[in-house]
Amino acid sequence: MPGKLNGKKVAILVADGFEQMEMTKPRAALQEAGAETKIVSPKPGKIQGMHHADKGDTFDVDLALDAAKPERFDALLIPGGLMNPDALRSNEEALEFVRHFFREGKPVAAICHGPWVLIDAGVIRGRTVTSWPAIKTDVRNAGANWVDREVVVDNGLVTSRKPDDIPAFNEKMIEEFCEGRHHGTSGTASSELET
Repeated sequence: MPGKLNGKKVAILVADGFEQMEMTKPRAALQEAGAETKIVSPKPGKIQGMHHADKGDTFDVDLALDAAKPERFDALLIPGGLMNPDALRSNEEALEFVRHFFREGKPVAAICHGPWVLIDAGVIRGRTVTSWPAIKTDVRNAGANWVDREVVVDNGLVTSRKPDDIPAFNEKMIEEFCEGRHHGTSGTASSELET
């Protein structure tokens, strides 16, 4: 897998309260495959990781959201956790950052509660996705087809349910990020954004 993603730039969109291993393990896999990763967050400085309900480590933010240009990235990773996606989905700047990837057909990977952000960005109607089971009703209410699988790929969108799924998630994420732009994603996203 080393070198597969050479030259690719991946944005990791997170706020305080992200599930630490859902960021660190996929990030390590992306870097091992040759990608350059940048932590993008609404607040500059440091962000707080979590181990479920317990505080984990803090991580340096590479780019504050207001300075991050989505067009400079080839792909997007959205880790889960409870507080992280909840903060992101109520931030219009974060939602617009996410919409760029769908409009341009760039691959996106979201795990656990991460699809909450996709719901509020208005980009999952008509998609088949998975997530943490507690938000399956939210996913279905947003017009997506929710399935209970360790990893689901739908035209450049990779989703998984929980930390146990990370090995399968990483494998499919790298595969899709390697493929690059997916034709057919932009039309779906733009029509959803207009509703």
